[in-house]
Amino acid sequence: MNLNPLLTSAIAPQGRFLPIASLLIASLLSTAAISSASAQDMSSPTGLTAAQQVAFVQEHRGQFGGGDQLRRFFFGDLEPISVQPGGAGMVVNLYNKATDTTFAYCATFDVVVAVGTGRVMAFPDGDVR
Repeated sequence: MNLNPLLTSAIAPQGRFLPIASLLIASLLSTAAISSASAQDMSSPTGLTAAQQVAFVQEHRGQFGGGDQLRRFFFGDLEPISVQPGGAGMVVNLYNKATDTTFAYCATFDVVVAVGTGRVMAFPDGDVR
């Protein structure tokens, strides 16, 4: 099959290129619209609501791997607000604005040692030890 006549007619200055370009642009725009809609639908791959995620982390606090759950549920949404003695030395208090929750995280053992509502700068000593 000789593609030369097709290519020549597609780029010819007689106005035949415009419908092809329009078709290509329309297909690209529709693909972008589908991709953005899919990203919005997959906002929580776990299938849990934010409140259920917080409850799950709180239920499993003090257990190894709790930090993995914290990172999986709130990836990119945790802001370190303070450091305090506890855990295996020091714990970092991480605040999540979306759920208005603070998590005390011990990086040595990768565990969440305390969970509190609001912006908690320091948990009671008994909660983080």
